[in-house]
Amino acid sequence: MIVGGQSFKNRTYVMAIINLTPDSFWKESRATCDDVLFRAERAIKDGAAILDLGAQSTRPNYTEVSADEEISRLEKPLAAIKREFDIPVSVDTYFSKCARAALDFGADMINDVRGLTYDGEMAGIIAKAKASVCIMHNAPQKLTGDIFPQIKDFLKNSVNLALSAGIENDKICLDGGIGFAKDVKQNHELLNGYEKLADIGFPLLLGTSRKSMFGGAPEDRLPATLESTRLAVRKKVLFVRVHDVAENVKAIKEEYERNSN
Repeated sequence: MIVGGQSFKNRTYVMAIINLTPDSFWKESRATCDDVLFRAERAIKDGAAILDLGAQSTRPNYTEVSADEEISRLEKPLAAIKREFDIPVSVDTYFSKCARAALDFGADMINDVRGLTYDGEMAGIIAKAKASVCIMHNAPQKLTGDIFPQIKDFLKNSVNLALSAGIENDKICLDGGIGFAKDVKQNHELLNGYEKLADIGFPLLLGTSRKSMFGGAPEDRLPATLESTRLAVRKKVLFVRVHDVAENVKAIKEEYERNSN
């Protein structure tokens, strides 16, 4: 996959979460204009390959903020990161208006938790900017029955939207949407069968970091997160989107070393 002119392939890379929000569920991921460069620098030094900036929390029962509010939260931090660091930057938004602004500010990728379905403009805006996209599965109601055909059908439809708009084939990755429209059992079923999504023909991103599927309090979920990252390596997932960069980079390295012996 190509993001920001860089090629990602043949291993698992870390995407670092930096939240420009006051209400994201993991407080350690929250950044402000004053400390975002420090957060970015630390993530890069710890081994992040991509930074993912979010200006709206999508935790369970979140209160939606407007596209304009997302833009106001993103503009200065994104511009500063792109000015100071040579690293691809993804922006987590489902608003096409925010995506257009973020791409103008220098973003290389849009991470859309609505899978290009929130409005009809998102795919075209990404294509026009020659940017990359992560397409995530989502649904208005929790899934029932066999989850994999439903997830695959959604993702295939969104891929068709992307390709029809002109987004390049090698600038698309897919996210099964763990924690979105799925209960705990379904989240684990998806995680354990994540490689099935590769049948669609695009690289995968996994987002499990400190999520409630692991039970307990967020501060106690790092060990389970790291185990899911090791599983992602074994399943040949391209990106893991995480809060704890150093620990996940170490887990990936150890898994590759274990498998090479």
